[in-house]
Amino acid sequence: MAEQGVKHRCQRIGCNATFTDDDNPEGSCTYHDSPIFHDGMKEWSCCKKRSHDFSLFLEIPGCKTGKHTIEKPVLTKPAATTKNPTPSPAFNLTTSATSKESCPRCRQGFFCSDHGSQPKELKSNSAVPAENSADVRGSSHPPKKIIDINQPQTCKNKGCGKVFKEKDNHETACSYHPGPAVFHDRIRGWKCCDMHVKEFDEFMTIPPCAKGWHNADPAP
Repeated sequence: MAEQGVKHRCQRIGCNATFTDDDNPEGSCTYHDSPIFHDGMKEWSCCKKRSHDFSLFLEIPGCKTGKHTIEKPVLTKPAATTKNPTPSPAFNLTTSATSKESCPRCRQGFFCSDHGSQPKELKSNSAVPAENSADVRGSSHPPKKIIDINQPQTCKNKGCGKVFKEKDNHETACSYHPGPAVFHDRIRGWKCCDMHVKEFDEFMTIPPCAKGWHNADPAP
């Protein structure tokens, strides 16, 4: 009586079937190549099918066929693409400033894909000694500068973004988040008040947890 063939477990990703050496024809195995995980998204590098949910991601049928194997696949990381630095496009400062002032993300100092990264203002006091340039953050008064006390300014404290006049500014005028903001996988929140949500719109409505002075030019 012939000895029954030993069953093996296929090691290809997405297969996991059992087979014997005598029963392993070409095309009996359906599988995937390497998976790609980035910012909460799961994607198969071979067929580009993706899902946020890991269970649904694993249920995506294999897109390649071949023979079963007991050799574990070597996962190769996608080659990093070198981005050539491109000059920043010229833009109208007046138009850009107007649109950013009306954008809630830009007003609160967050990165905005619609208007690009926030342009940093030129520092005229770069030669000031370290002890004088160390701005006192939080609820302390912002560094003094020559401004019109009736000039409308936009507060750049996280979670505020309100328009104010310096004559009305005081130590409890601003409601804000000391931060820092926390962005991890699909969770967004504030470390200062330990509030976390999934959607960015919900994140923007988390009530501020601190009081202080309005500040139109916060320290970087």
